[in-house]
Amino acid sequence: MIEFLTNPIVVTLLLTIAGAAIVYELFSSRFGVSGFIGLFALLLFFYGHFQAGLAGFGTIALFAIGILLIFLEFFLPGAISGTLGLAALIASLFLAGENPLSIGISIFISICISVALLFLMIKVLGKKMVLFNRMILFDTAKKEDGYVSNVNRTDLLGKEGIALTVLRPSGTAVINNERLDVVTEGDFIDQNTKISVIKVEGVRIVVRKI
Repeated sequence: MIEFLTNPIVVTLLLTIAGAAIVYELFSSRFGVSGFIGLFALLLFFYGHFQAGLAGFGTIALFAIGILLIFLEFFLPGAISGTLGLAALIASLFLAGENPLSIGISIFISICISVALLFLMIKVLGKKMVLFNRMILFDTAKKEDGYVSNVNRTDLLGKEGIALTVLRPSGTAVINNERLDVVTEGDFIDQNTKISVIKVEGVRIVVRKI
């Protein structure tokens, strides 16, 4: 049984099943049957290599940490936990493999098939990845909903008012009975001087002495 589980073809098959299961779980809101199938395939891989003396307790611990981090990704925001878990999982696979080249080829084949499955799920079947929906903000702030990025006070152009403070060159003025932050073209304007608005750039209101 150990000889069978460490066979390069069987190793490739087990890793491919695990990779496909991980891809399928990206489209699921919770850990399901496919996740357990992928986990079982990985457990068979490590069981065979552990019994053959190729994987030690350190490798098994790294694998367990990787699985735990990937599992936590379904409950934590962001992609840090999942990324670290995937890196730990791949590292444990290399450490467990007898031949780095052979295990590298098996991992490469598994990744290629998993990417092809991912493309099929998104482009052909039109599935949406639930996992990434929690990591990316898709909501938009629309003007119709009352969201305004910047208040443009173009309605103040040509209006007259009084400098409430000394403008040097910025300060406060009262225009249309509204207290506003204004700025001059560079000149100093004394307090209580009559001013008029000559330019509005977003929230920047430029005034000039009358």
